[in-house]
Amino acid sequence: MSEPQLWDDVDDYFTAHLAPDDDVLQAALRDSEAAQLPQVNVTANQGKLLQLLAQIQGARYILEIGTLGGYSTIWLARALPADGRLITLEYSAKHAEVATRNIARAGLDGLVDVRVGPALESLPGLADENPPPFDLVFIDADKGNNPHYLEWALKLTSTGSLIILDNVVRGGRVADAGSTAEDVRGTRAAIEMIGSHPRLSGTAIQTVGTKGYDGFALARVLA
Repeated sequence: MSEPQLWDDVDDYFTAHLAPDDDVLQAALRDSEAAQLPQVNVTANQGKLLQLLAQIQGARYILEIGTLGGYSTIWLARALPADGRLITLEYSAKHAEVATRNIARAGLDGLVDVRVGPALESLPGLADENPPPFDLVFIDADKGNNPHYLEWALKLTSTGSLIILDNVVRGGRVADAGSTAEDVRGTRAAIEMIGSHPRLSGTAIQTVGTKGYDGFALARVLA
């Protein structure tokens, strides 16, 4: 058995017992695929992890940077209380349209605000609204801008907030200090910021699974 097939089998086992997709989540994936969105959404067990982290945080306010088809949005929003709020930022109007339909079908449109446009243009406007500090920020957008997204996450959170940065392993390329690839440089800058910033305590985890060789970083805001 090849390693990728083994990873798929393990993910299938974990998902079947711990994070089974329901009709709403399956429909979100189907509609995203039908609309030819990139097939880079989180897996079901990763979505369940996001939901558990939001629940552990007791999150009432969540910020997501990178919506895609809304699959991860649904997992996160399901962790919110009835008076909670999730703001998700999506660059592509096409992706946002698919996500908006998926979120509405999940019955979560009353909790979720999908905002369209480059996140680095949306974030200053969001800050101007003076929202409550976000309890959890999930960053899963263009990797070259990871350090900028992390800087904004710090501005929009407070002590005890959790910041999650997805896809940090970059197929192992993150270890290449000489890489000129934008995704690697952006990810390395964010990881190094987490390690050196006085307001952050974090770690990163390598993972294998259906998406291959990947990983994520977690950072808790200290002050």
